[in-house]
Amino acid sequence: MKTPQIIEALGALAHEHRLAIFRLLIERGPVGLPAGRIAERVGLVPSSLTFHLQSLQRAGLITQRRESRQLFYSADFASINGLVGYLTENCCAESGGKCSVSCAPAQPTRSVRRVKKVA
Repeated sequence: MKTPQIIEALGALAHEHRLAIFRLLIERGPVGLPAGRIAERVGLVPSSLTFHLQSLQRAGLITQRRESRQLFYSADFASINGLVGYLTENCCAESGGKCSVSCAPAQPTRSVRRVKKVA
């Protein structure tokens, strides 16, 4: 990924609702979710949801597919891997081989989810 793409992706994630949508779609994997279910899970009205989904889609973080009359959204894992790779590609490059940290993504210790669930 190029620097402008990285900046756009990070900018898209720098919002509470978009980050919640993104994390929800990461959890769902390639199957994704229909727009209506995303709206219910994050507590957004359809017009607001559309705005946030378009932002994430323009940034290349999610994809959209149509199944019958529904739009499904899912995380673009290749793009996500490119983003993480860009951020860590020079990990410990100037340490002279004395790097004691792992540049692999850490396992979360607990979920920090702030997604509203509708009954």
